[in-house]
Amino acid sequence: MRRIVAGKLHGITVTGADLNYHGSITLDPEHCEAAGILPLEFVDIWNRNSGARIQTYVILGERGSRCCILNGAAARTCQPGDQVIICNAIYVQEDEITRLRPRVLTFDRDNRITGRLTYEVTRGPDGAYRFAVHDESGAEQPVPLRTCN
Repeated sequence: MRRIVAGKLHGITVTGADLNYHGSITLDPEHCEAAGILPLEFVDIWNRNSGARIQTYVILGERGSRCCILNGAAARTCQPGDQVIICNAIYVQEDEITRLRPRVLTFDRDNRITGRLTYEVTRGPDGAYRFAVHDESGAEQPVPLRTCN
């Protein structure tokens, strides 16, 4: 089994940090539903401002609030105004990867959704994997190849 990205909230802004609340992250249910993130599901959180990486579970906040609140110990790793990436994952057999379509949301500073993307992995005739990013209209976005020098 391989651990694969299932959904992602990319660049969402932290709206609160409550050290004295039960550990977790509180998210707007609308954002979770759009990305396929479930209540009580464990997620990885990567802080784009500090580089901190943590894992916690999701609790749902008020629908339409656009909240992203780190609770308990997680509140020490992210402060209001920080941009974070929140990612859930699933375990699949390698041959299942081409059937997945992870959903990725992008955000402005007020946590309004600015983009809805889908990741796609295919296999070419030579058996090599190919990766594409599609926007909500289905148009393919170029994915730059990374090279090491």
